[in-house]
Amino acid sequence: MAKAILDGMDFKLGLFSSNCSSGLAVTKAPDRWSGSWDDNLRLAKIADEVGIDFLLPIARWIGYGGETNFHGSVLDPITWAAGLLANTKRIFCFATVHTAYNHPIVIAKQMATVDQISKGRAGINVVAGWNKPEYDTFGMDLPQDHDARYALAQEWLDVIVKIWTTPGQFDWDGQFYHLQHVEGLPKPYDGVLPILNAGSSGQGRTYAARNANFGFTVVGGPEDGAGVVTAIRDEAKNTFHRDMGVFTLGHVVVRPTQQEAEDFLHYYAEENADWDAVENLMALQGLHAQSFTPEMLSMFRGRFAAGHGSCPLIGDPDTVANEIARFAEAGFGGMTLAFLDYAEELPYFAQEVLPRLEAKGVRLPR
Repeated sequence: MAKAILDGMDFKLGLFSSNCSSGLAVTKAPDRWSGSWDDNLRLAKIADEVGIDFLLPIARWIGYGGETNFHGSVLDPITWAAGLLANTKRIFCFATVHTAYNHPIVIAKQMATVDQISKGRAGINVVAGWNKPEYDTFGMDLPQDHDARYALAQEWLDVIVKIWTTPGQFDWDGQFYHLQHVEGLPKPYDGVLPILNAGSSGQGRTYAARNANFGFTVVGGPEDGAGVVTAIRDEAKNTFHRDMGVFTLGHVVVRPTQQEAEDFLHYYAEENADWDAVENLMALQGLHAQSFTPEMLSMFRGRFAAGHGSCPLIGDPDTVANEIARFAEAGFGGMTLAFLDYAEELPYFAQEVLPRLEAKGVRLPR
């Protein structure tokens, strides 16, 4: 059970960004997701019951402005994961951690503790960092060189893995960390934690190919995604002699009819979009991240309002199931989902879409 996320037997489905106010929807709609602890706990129990495989949070310290200050309220991913794992039985939780802001000795201890709480259902999502206003918040300079960010991230992760796998004490004299008599107990419950890496730049994908069990990357859709999957997995195999999977992200509106789904999308992502926050988010992505090309940023403005630039899964249950199946056919090992109101909308998705995915052979019964 502990390593079910790694079994490779079928297409994994997770929920992304439920620890954040408004989830992935940059909207003023009054029924948008609260991101509160109570709602997260309610959601996690539903997800655990219906067979969702994992939960993935975002780490954030300041919002994106606009009328709603999108992502102004965000539950800390590590303590969030610990609380949810203590209250669930099967589901897996990744905790998103930025390498620049968190010391590896501290993170090694925290995540080993979370893994002990959950009896092996914890993983870590490593983020090298890109959001300059947050670097300013911490009083730090954002390295303009992507290579420098990922060099730090590599040493950071190497220290953590060494703590998790080394008996007794060790010293470390590297480029970024100079550590003495390091030790780490308890170890994780079930060996080195599964590692996910969220990055879509060339350096980010190489980092994932070298280190991660799963790369987590933005794509335009299944068609271009197939090439991305092949490139990342080939680099992992040919350069680093290892196998890995690739996840991507989507936002979901599933309703009994296509028209109902499209009307609801229009309601929250057009009529009620927080366009100032959308522009702030897109400007930061374009200026300080390499996750999106300029062409993608222009094309995906509506997708940012609807789901932070993720792929749309919009329609009746057959349409949504067919679209998810296309990502599986493209070679992805899984994807994350986001809803305007996760806890209210997930049960219908589970009732109508999950059986269709099982019938297609995309997923096995949970």
